Amino acid sequence: MLNAMIVEAAKDNVIVAIEPICKGETVTYQCAGEEKTLTALEDITIYHKLAAQDIAQGEPIVKYGEHIGLAACNIKAGQHVHCHNLKEQRENLESKV
Repeated sequence: MLNAMIVEAAKDNVIVAIEPICKGETVTYQCAGEEKTLTALEDITIYHKLAAQDIAQGEPIVKYGEHIGLAACNIKAGQHVHCHNLKEQRENLESKV
């Protein structure tokens, strides 16, 4: 049974818990039509993010195909991704005009 989801399989490096997940529990999600699993390294609150793969410090965090910030530190697959390890990165909208 799925307990997390990923939308843009080719881009996303985080998944979203669709129910509370306990540390050590198997996380099951769909990626490009394929069922994948990983182990939760921390308790994850419903609708919060967890890393679907290892993410190095400074790499973009991608959710639903959109960059939502940068990894503030190295993040292991299965770790909670939230404000404690994600730093905001604003787009330079002026350069797009």
